[in-house]
Amino acid sequence: MEEALSAMISSGFSPTGSLMDSLIHISNEVASIEKFPCAHAKNVSSMIRRVKLLSSLFGDIQETDTPLPPSSILCFTELFSVIRRVKLLIQECKDGSSLWGLIQLEFISNKFYVLVKEMGSALNILPLSLLNITADAREQVELLHRQTKRVELFIDPRELQRREQLLQEMANKGYVDFGKVQQILSSIGVRTPSDYYGEVSKLEAEAQKQAGTGGLIVVSHINNLITLVTYSISTIFRDAENEREKEECKPLSAFLYKNNDTSSSSQPVMPNIPDEFRCPISLDLMKDPVIVSSGHTYDRISIAQWINSGHHTCPKSGQRLIHTALIPNYALKSLVQQWCHENNVPVNEPTISFSSASEGNNSKNNLCEKAVDHISANKAAADAVKMTAEFLVGKLATGSPDIQRQAAYELRLLAKTGMNNRRIIAEAGAIPFLTTLLGSDDPRIQEHAVTAFFNLSIFDNNKLLIMASGAVDNIVEVLELGKTMEARENAAAAIFSLTMVDDFKVTIGARPRAIPAVVGLLREGTSIGKRDAAAALFNLAVYNPNKVNIIYAGAIPVLIDLLMDDRAGITDDALAVLALLLGCSQGLEQIKDSKVMLPLLIDLLRFGSPKGKENSITLLLGLCKEEGELVARRLLANPRSIPSLQSLAVDGSLRARRKADALLRLLNRCCSQPHHSV
Repeated sequence: MEEALSAMISSGFSPTGSLMDSLIHISNEVASIEKFPCAHAKNVSSMIRRVKLLSSLFGDIQETDTPLPPSSILCFTELFSVIRRVKLLIQECKDGSSLWGLIQLEFISNKFYVLVKEMGSALNILPLSLLNITADAREQVELLHRQTKRVELFIDPRELQRREQLLQEMANKGYVDFGKVQQILSSIGVRTPSDYYGEVSKLEAEAQKQAGTGGLIVVSHINNLITLVTYSISTIFRDAENEREKEECKPLSAFLYKNNDTSSSSQPVMPNIPDEFRCPISLDLMKDPVIVSSGHTYDRISIAQWINSGHHTCPKSGQRLIHTALIPNYALKSLVQQWCHENNVPVNEPTISFSSASEGNNSKNNLCEKAVDHISANKAAADAVKMTAEFLVGKLATGSPDIQRQAAYELRLLAKTGMNNRRIIAEAGAIPFLTTLLGSDDPRIQEHAVTAFFNLSIFDNNKLLIMASGAVDNIVEVLELGKTMEARENAAAAIFSLTMVDDFKVTIGARPRAIPAVVGLLREGTSIGKRDAAAALFNLAVYNPNKVNIIYAGAIPVLIDLLMDDRAGITDDALAVLALLLGCSQGLEQIKDSKVMLPLLIDLLRFGSPKGKENSITLLLGLCKEEGELVARRLLANPRSIPSLQSLAVDGSLRARRKADALLRLLNRCCSQPHHSV
């Protein structure tokens, strides 16, 4: 890391300027890579997703325009180095030979694995608490950090199987099954004659590269691949040229309205396409789904041709289109691409062969002119979110578990930003279906559903809808018995958000399992989970009748233990809850019986945060009022307590000064009273 930092500084990076600009630039470069290599596609897409999460962090920091803490420079410098190597590795996969990438499956997969672990090592030293960023950005980085910790080496079993089939065909000296070879090559994106010739060129370049390193056996292996591909060209495409010319001469209407005919030997066999993925016009798989003003989704090429030919109605409903904007259906496109990857279906955008190039260009220009959005950008964006939300809610209701998992994840992300998005998702009817999914046996579905609830609950009107739907019992069950710790933590965050409303403090606190479940997470959770649990307990403890239930659930010993646990990092949160529980006679009794409490509070007067000092004084003041002379003597006997109180009385916050003055007066009265022997 020190070498990376030195290199960055020597290159002229300043801590808050060029370094962050360079991080944003290189992460945007990685995020903009769209055409994934067919080999290692899942590793590439997962890595791009991680870099996108980091990109939002970098953008957040740049927008705040505040200096970076010095302790963060080393982390960001290392992240720059990692992302730069991620970009080079993806570019190498994309530009290099797909066949060679398949042969080197384990080696390249391990490269991705190492980079993810290095990304995690860099995030280990990120002082997240010192960065001035939004809660959304903080949550994204914490999620990424957790993912990098538990990541494992991933080798796609389907690619492994293809590699074994390829090696088997290469080993057949007497006979090569070119049908099998074509199937293998097609599965990794090598389909047309130009693809085959391009693959030969890339393999020749790889052979030259390997020859320079003395890898004679490797070069021989690559030459065998070149021979196989070259021989395959003449064998596989012997009769294809005439068929291709016939296909290019077909009119455009034949492309748009063709029957779903898979009998042609020149066409690869297409697996059964789910009905929701078919364009209502062409009945083909939608590669670029878009939403029209009626709310229906079509493939872009099909609906564009429909509109361009003079139609002003929705083909499916007959409803007149109030505008001709084509709004991308990103959620459906994501589901289609996932299905394509799982079924070895190419995800490239379809192309149309026109009888003349000029006719095609004019058609595209006319389409661009006609597809002008006649309503405001904000309205179009809201319509897009509405259509996407309605589609995803439909998948929650009727989809398979895999579809439900993806739809819940997309809703979770859609609800992550923007109050308007949260409102639209709720209006689309998501809450009842998400409530059902909280009880799913699939850990990821449960996790996405409860996180979606937390994100939705940030919008105040949604709090009412969530409570009215009866979802709170399901959320409590996830908090108590969730299948993953992240699900439990986000359930606690949802409880915290809901209890921002006073009436819901009463309703949730009255549920017998709710408070014990929160205390359970306080005891068992990660640092993030403990903080979410403490925040939820604080909100619940504001309502006085809840305090007794919190105390009986065993919260006070746990909170005191957390004051002594530096690794937990929730001292201020624990103190705030204890200060509230002090107002209950049972809470006061347990706190004053703790032998470690007083020394801890005295230390926190000196070394705590401003908020921690305030709550420490609150607790000391309450104990002094209850125990009087006994606590006062113990405070006066500690040489550090009085100077700390005097310092806070002068330099503390307004509340701290007021409470410090009150405590000093109380101690002064205790000193002036005659001591009675016992």
